[in-house]
Amino acid sequence: MNSIHISSNPIVSHSLTHHRWLSTSHKLYPQVIKINGRKSLTTSCLNVDVNAPDISRKVTAQNSKEVIELEGKVMVGTYGRAPVVLVSGKGCKLYDVEGREYLDMTSGIAVNALGHCDPDWVKAVADQAHVLTHVSNVYYSVPQVELAKRLVDCSFADRVFFTNSGAEANEAAIKFARKFQRHSNPDVKDPATEFISFTNSFHGRTMGALALTSKEQYRTPFEPVMPGVTFVEYGNIKATQELIRRGKTAAVFVEPIQGEGGIYSATKAFLEFLRTACDDAGALLVFDEVQCGLGRTGYLWAHEAYGIFPDIMTLAKPLAGGLPIGAALVTERVASSINYGDHGSTFAGGSLVCNAALTVLEKISKPEFLSSVSKKGLYLKEILQQKLGRNSHVKEIRGLGFIIGIELDVPASPLVSACRNSGLLVLTAGKGNVVRLVPPLTVTKQELRLASDILQNAMSVLDENNSE
Repeated sequence: MNSIHISSNPIVSHSLTHHRWLSTSHKLYPQVIKINGRKSLTTSCLNVDVNAPDISRKVTAQNSKEVIELEGKVMVGTYGRAPVVLVSGKGCKLYDVEGREYLDMTSGIAVNALGHCDPDWVKAVADQAHVLTHVSNVYYSVPQVELAKRLVDCSFADRVFFTNSGAEANEAAIKFARKFQRHSNPDVKDPATEFISFTNSFHGRTMGALALTSKEQYRTPFEPVMPGVTFVEYGNIKATQELIRRGKTAAVFVEPIQGEGGIYSATKAFLEFLRTACDDAGALLVFDEVQCGLGRTGYLWAHEAYGIFPDIMTLAKPLAGGLPIGAALVTERVASSINYGDHGSTFAGGSLVCNAALTVLEKISKPEFLSSVSKKGLYLKEILQQKLGRNSHVKEIRGLGFIIGIELDVPASPLVSACRNSGLLVLTAGKGNVVRLVPPLTVTKQELRLASDILQNAMSVLDENNSE
């Protein structure tokens, strides 16, 4: 017979009317009971000699349907996922629960630059995991300092601040820009705090980065977001010129090549104008290279193609090859305005992630690697033009390196689904009418030909969908 030991504490005794407790040996486990439809839980103060619940069970499934159904019960519904459960990958190939193979032209939304399970990357992660994973930024760590030095050595920047994501890197840039204005104008009661951003921009989902993101459907449910952001047409020099003002504009945020917005590239004249206008107004120029940076264009940094350099550059997606990291790279002039305690992060720049990023950066930054991205990117555009260019639904094929957009005159979702059913994974962008191709930078020409063939064969679904 089970024995129950009840505390003499009246508060604890009262809690027994609402809870049961499970115990094995000296360990206590609360069993949650719903009261009036709500979960109730209190502190453990009694033992019930019954078996403890199994809290170590892993999710196992024989098919995708089981996982998808479970996800619908336990996850917050923020993602409109494709009905695929991926379990493994190698190179540019992914495999689902049922063993189906997919050619991956998404690379985790421009993240897996070296593909899946690159052996050098795997070794870097495993080696570091056996030594030291995380100590926080209360202490120094060697991989973090080494990675910062490498980023400084291969960029315009003098200093680095690490984050966990692209959105956080942009949040850091927002704070740095405002602090810079306050530091640079100590006698001004109200220094510049406003920002300029552009149509089709995407800078992240956190409240500051969201305020810089142009799509209203992303911002409206969460308003009021951070005030002081003005949007202007991407590439419109005249309209932008009227908005950048000394004492008002703290910084201008711009993507040299817009990813989520539809694969639109800035012109050299536009970026040159922004550089000059920011200098004249005492504002900072921030390049968001979260998606287009780190080799994706065939240049290590997308802005190198233009010969224009920012005051701050934000990075993230491919830097650690699949592990969460972001960074804000800044000039000494910006860094000098930041003091201890002005910003921080518990997880950012951890040893494990930074050691992985060192391997990614070393491989991507090699001239021969970047050259191969440029050549294969041109090849991809050429074969896409040959196979899709004459299709009546294709308006334009644009982009640089391995950030390519195929703009359609109809929604792209049916084409994306048809490709997936044929073993090819691609993304949408823009207003849902652009097919986005951001493959691993290690993709082969043979794989690019296969991707273009599948796209070509799947195009017929657009006619079928349009006729319904």
